[in-house]
Amino acid sequence: MSDEAIAVRTAYQDPTFTYRYRPELLPEPGGRIDMWRYSRLLPGCDRDPVYPLPVGGTPLRPVPGLREATGAGDLWLKDETTGPTRSNKDRATALVIDIGMRSGATAVTTSSTGNAAIATAVGAAAAGIDAVIFVPEDCRPGKVAHMVAAGAQVFRVREGYRAAFELSRAAAARFGWIDRNTGANPLTIEAKKTVALEVWEQLGRRAPDVAVAPVGDGPTLVGLAKGFRELLACGAIAALPRMIGVQAAACAPLAHRWHGTAAPPLDPAATSADGIAVTVPSIGEWTLDEVRTAGGSFVTVTEPEIDAAVRDLRDLAQVPSEPAGAAAFAGYRSALAMGLVSPDESAVVLVTGSDLSTPPAPGTAPGAAHTISADLDVVAAVMRDRSVAARGGVTGS
Repeated sequence: MSDEAIAVRTAYQDPTFTYRYRPELLPEPGGRIDMWRYSRLLPGCDRDPVYPLPVGGTPLRPVPGLREATGAGDLWLKDETTGPTRSNKDRATALVIDIGMRSGATAVTTSSTGNAAIATAVGAAAAGIDAVIFVPEDCRPGKVAHMVAAGAQVFRVREGYRAAFELSRAAAARFGWIDRNTGANPLTIEAKKTVALEVWEQLGRRAPDVAVAPVGDGPTLVGLAKGFRELLACGAIAALPRMIGVQAAACAPLAHRWHGTAAPPLDPAATSADGIAVTVPSIGEWTLDEVRTAGGSFVTVTEPEIDAAVRDLRDLAQVPSEPAGAAAFAGYRSALAMGLVSPDESAVVLVTGSDLSTPPAPGTAPGAAHTISADLDVVAAVMRDRSVAARGGVTGS
């Protein structure tokens, strides 16, 4: 392991996943690209995966229409809207559930503003285990409908996202459920780093000059950065790409810290990019340090800029992105205008998810949604009458 990688792991007290970095850990050229292709750089993946859904291998699009519109001739979109639930959350869900299934787990929990919860509900249903989801009360109804249709028990928490996160973590600890919470379970970072490994292969085994990612809690950018750091440690690339983190102007705590500016009152409800509207990022310090290590920066984007990015991705690239997924492209345009990125540099923009406007038909065992205050005893009481309790997933109160 490189000295730099050791320093990062030590700083974040993350001794769990240690690799002896060398070229042999990377796959030979050729063959199908998916997440499991990088098993030698994934923990617990020395055997064939048991997770039943396909994951990874999403396209890297050259997007000539967007290149013409921006004047950037080496712009690429990493399009994560093509997976089972059309978001990059499928990767973390797959690795967490795969390893959990090997240990005999029967239930998984997470907190989310939407996409991670949908991925968890769908992944759990496919794997034959229960999903217990915690979302803020104002989570978009269409997203809640997806979770319920997949069979999840969904708890809408009145106190908001942070309370939902803490309640999910407490429930996992108390009831023995798999904890899939992004930023809390390090497997989520390991899975998300495979985006960088795929980009490296899809660009002909080279890194871009710049990588642009939306930032809410931080793991999407941290995973991307970690993947490139591990490529560097394996001797596969000569330098790290600059990381540009993008936040919605209405809720940009890390961008304001980065630039040393006073943040206005953070208002998650004031942005359509709900997937990155996080007031207290779970791994904010780590995210800032990854951007610093890579020589990058942060930008913020307004609602009109996000709306324009959604339209241009749809009309010029045929990529149906939701607002949070389009934020990175809006941020790329802002970075160009600010001189943070040159139009002749190679740049990969991560489109993290698509808008799931129509919920699927309910499965054989549809779930239910419950609106509660942040009280673990209330969760236990509700779940006693549900299938998870019948399986022994909940004990006591």
